[in-house]
Amino acid sequence: MAERKIRAQILLEPRQRHRLEELARREGRSISDVTRRAIDAGLDALEPEIDFWKKRERIISELRKVREKQPFVYQGDLVNEARREQEDKRIKIWQRG
Repeated sequence: MAERKIRAQILLEPRQRHRLEELARREGRSISDVTRRAIDAGLDALEPEIDFWKKRERIISELRKVREKQPFVYQGDLVNEARREQEDKRIKIWQRG
């Protein structure tokens, strides 16, 4: 049984429309079908990244809870401090060149 579909309107760049038309023509499929397959492939590619960011936020939240309970834990922001150090190094390298 065919799955129910929901109508959606999207704006494409001319290049994207052309690529979809070419794929549909070559495969003998509709542009809608090719578009759905392309969206699925893109979402499959992005899901590990989305899972990574969700996991990262959960870990950061847990670390904040630990920090609140442990007053002797370093109270600075190590991530931002490390980023600043890296940026300072980059600036020094560019100034030398």
